[in-house]
Amino acid sequence: MSNIWFTADTHFGHKNIIEFSKRPFASVAEMDEALVQRWNEKVDSEDLVYHLGDVALLPPAKLRPLLNRLNGRICLITGNHESAALACADRFDWIKPYHELTVDDPDASRGKRHIMLFHYAMRVWNASHYGTWHFYGHSHGDLPDDAASLSIDVGVDCHNFYPLSYQEVKAIMARKNWVAPFAAKQ
Repeated sequence: MSNIWFTADTHFGHKNIIEFSKRPFASVAEMDEALVQRWNEKVDSEDLVYHLGDVALLPPAKLRPLLNRLNGRICLITGNHESAALACADRFDWIKPYHELTVDDPDASRGKRHIMLFHYAMRVWNASHYGTWHFYGHSHGDLPDDAASLSIDVGVDCHNFYPLSYQEVKAIMARKNWVAPFAAKQ
């Protein structure tokens, strides 16, 4: 059985992201190698990775070899820097601007976990008032986490440059203080 992973904002080949996001790499080459290594440490060849945008800022001819080194099947939720990724569209299972994912999870309501995947953070999303989760990127950890919201930045800058497994995200979400707006008042 394959695992499900989430990530965003790899920004392969993007020199300025090192300074902008205070990434601990001396060069783009070092950053790209670390991102590939950390991805492959966790993701197996049959796993499914949801990449929530901003894959790379480099020519498609340089991106393609990097993408081919990444384990797993990749579904891309487009961000605001995708020209190279779109030129390598055949490497992705699919490419969409937004996706509503359903994951079988015996701990979720009726055994199904609903997750909204979008590059940008939202304050509300489809069925958020019923406990649906929202994963995003784009903010590079600069958007403070809201402990009362069932949303999380899955970008590499927030997670030591690793993708997150569904189980890791589930553990993070279990620590949230979210209360359903229609919950019985005590």
